[in-house]
Amino acid sequence: MVDTAKERPLSGYRVLDLTIARAGPTAVRLLADWGADVIRIEPPITSGSNNSLSGAHEGSDQQNLHRNKRGLVLDLKHPKGSKLFKQMVASADIVVENFRSDVKQRLGIEYKDLRRENRGIILASISGFGQTGPYQHRPGVDQIVQGSSGLMSVTGAPGGGPMRAGIAVSDTSAGMFLGQGILLALLHRVKTGDGQWVHTSLLEAMMSKIDFQGSRYTMDGEIAEQEGNFHPTLAPMGMYSAKDGFVNLAASSGKMWRNFCETLDAHKLLENPLYAGGRARFENRESLNREVNALCQKFTMAELVDKLNAVGVPCGPINKISEAFEDDQVQHLKMVKPAEHELLGKINLVRTPINLSLFPETEQFVRAGPGPGQHSVEILREFGLDEQSVRELIASGVVQNNSIVPT
Repeated sequence: MVDTAKERPLSGYRVLDLTIARAGPTAVRLLADWGADVIRIEPPITSGSNNSLSGAHEGSDQQNLHRNKRGLVLDLKHPKGSKLFKQMVASADIVVENFRSDVKQRLGIEYKDLRRENRGIILASISGFGQTGPYQHRPGVDQIVQGSSGLMSVTGAPGGGPMRAGIAVSDTSAGMFLGQGILLALLHRVKTGDGQWVHTSLLEAMMSKIDFQGSRYTMDGEIAEQEGNFHPTLAPMGMYSAKDGFVNLAASSGKMWRNFCETLDAHKLLENPLYAGGRARFENRESLNREVNALCQKFTMAELVDKLNAVGVPCGPINKISEAFEDDQVQHLKMVKPAEHELLGKINLVRTPINLSLFPETEQFVRAGPGPGQHSVEILREFGLDEQSVRELIASGVVQNNSIVPT
């Protein structure tokens, strides 16, 4: 393991990570990647069980979500486990969780409970639909919220029925927003010494991510519909056929439209009064898209990308994920970074997209994702427990000390 955490911006902050699934771990991953000491706390594991909702601990999803963390198995339902957790809260900075409100209350980990242990503690929470309101007790997962937020109604081809996005967009968006909220709370604590409760939900995140499609409704009363692979308000902008595949291109402004037509020797398109001006191009977008598509089919993907970008018309290929990772620019940006796993050896994960000039990207992650309870003993020692106390907690089942084994 290469220990570079001391050099990172969040070095010195301690995070107790109670999260499961994807949204919460996405928020915590931001903190872990930038140097925070993250302790991932999982419930005791019984024979044949797997507490994860995102696959085995050694699987690609878990490793990518939980890199740079340490693992502790602790039974929060047991009085001794609850007492130990409160002891940990007293010297921690942040607790992140995504329990239902009744579970938080039953476990005694609501903000009012944690603040009694530590005035400066920041409790960060993610839920499906919000901490209050008529849906507060509903379970929320990504696809449910993709539908209820309106996202699926504007995704997919016209007349094709609702379509989910190909990634867990509400989970990851909520996680990113919660991570931002945690950093805001840390800045406020520097000024005041006070922690606070930071929370968001998958639904709030997606209502924000709907963005201009949402403001079209809130300001103008327009209800966006499915536009397939074409932009909902600009033309031509979308996906078009090339000789050997598909490209996305955007030629909606006057300058870009002229450059597009001149570069591809499409003077008839440029002179057509139906396409004179942005509004006209959008109003006649069906015929325009057909003509642009026919024009693009005369060229290869590479020819379109090279010719159009050279004159300021954005154009790019439609890649498979494998092709995206092998792309020259992605390779240059070094988006893949290794971690050393005690069981799997060297594994390749996807790095944070944030770049800070004073903190150049490290050659590898500090550590791979932990196995359940992999670091239990060393963590308990750091919190001041003596050897006898550690042995008693393990013997009672309140804590588990597990080596890395397949799950």
